[in-house]
Amino acid sequence: MSETKQNIVNFIKNKGSVTAKEIIDTFSISRQAAQKHLGELINLGQIEKIGSTPKVFYSVKNPEKSVLSVDINSEIKKIIDDHYLIITPVGEMKEGLDGFSFWCERNHLPVAKTADEYVATLAKYNVWKKNGLIDGTEKIKTTFPNNFGLDKVFYLDFYAIERFGKTKLGQILLYAKNSQDKKLIRRISTESRDTILELIGRYEIDAVGFIPPTVKREIQLMKELKNSLALPLREINIVKARTEVIVPQKTLSKVEDRTENARRSIFVSDGNNKYGNILLIDDAVGSGATLNEVALKIRQQGSCSGKIIGLAITGSFKGFDVISEV
Repeated sequence: MSETKQNIVNFIKNKGSVTAKEIIDTFSISRQAAQKHLGELINLGQIEKIGSTPKVFYSVKNPEKSVLSVDINSEIKKIIDDHYLIITPVGEMKEGLDGFSFWCERNHLPVAKTADEYVATLAKYNVWKKNGLIDGTEKIKTTFPNNFGLDKVFYLDFYAIERFGKTKLGQILLYAKNSQDKKLIRRISTESRDTILELIGRYEIDAVGFIPPTVKREIQLMKELKNSLALPLREINIVKARTEVIVPQKTLSKVEDRTENARRSIFVSDGNNKYGNILLIDDAVGSGATLNEVALKIRQQGSCSGKIIGLAITGSFKGFDVISEV
């Protein structure tokens, strides 16, 4: 590094974190020169950038163990690269072996041994997956044995798996929804569109409905997902009524309460339109109460002459309370 760059690194180290303006004022350099030095220091791995314009800070990057030095079978590495993603406490997205090594280090676990255990755990859960989908029909059907309005229910993935926590889609969904991040929502679309289109073709779907959100947000995940997916189908108008007090589904711990919430606040307002097979899409499903109630309303109106298929981005393996955070 040049003397100026080393002085900048020392300055940042002493201050803990700085803005570009502090660099400009301290070293009496132009904004262009400061940005050039900071960009090169980031590329050298000396510092890291936190935040986005207009609130950007720079701090010295902690040395990380190189993932290249980890002795891992190439096949296992590929599986981890394809399936693992973690979002750090400060909002960094780390994927593949880089992210997995980060998680192992934070939990004081040996990377190579834990990688073998992770792949074995994935295999256990992947038994449930076929053609990129997990069939949750029987699990949810047993919850509503006498009043089941769906023909099939699928998940794109489980929300979380034992010991290793949230799956790749689980991580993306959680932060896409809670941070209202359009980039992450588009990532969900990218990860899922081909599988959804295959499902549409398999069941000859000719109409789609998106489950409406409960909580008012500036950026709504389902609306953005609908626009990003741009499915070539007619859309069923499903609306959420405004109630005196908004009660999000995720705050309800009983299936009966979730069912009542969906039954009395979500409505199908679609006139006299008639459809053949229908696909209903939700972000996360556990009990299946919302998807099931919407399906029952569609059938009650006589809008569907064929099958109603439910699809969730993620679903719970053990119970719907597991995904209450989304």
